[in-house]
Amino acid sequence: MFGIGMPEMIIILVIALIVIGPHKLPELAKSLGKGLAEFKKASEGFQRSVQEEANKAEEPVKEPAPQVQAASVAEPVATQATAEPQHVEKKETPHA
Repeated sequence: MFGIGMPEMIIILVIALIVIGPHKLPELAKSLGKGLAEFKKASEGFQRSVQEEANKAEEPVKEPAPQVQAASVAEPVATQATAEPQHVEKKETPHA
């Protein structure tokens, strides 16, 4: 745990006991434990939301297929048949 062995942990606890006092140490440990639990819960929620967003981004976007109706297919053909022909002028290019 953070590269701290058992002798170092005992020294830290003895110093904390002396500085804080035996009456306040359990309260401090309790509040520290609650804070760590809340932090862990928040980090798990964040990881879950990031994972969900990543999964949404990986899914291919399904676009609905265009629906073809019989009237819409026949309409462009009818308009093309009734369209007036345009005159195209042909220009001659000089041959070299």
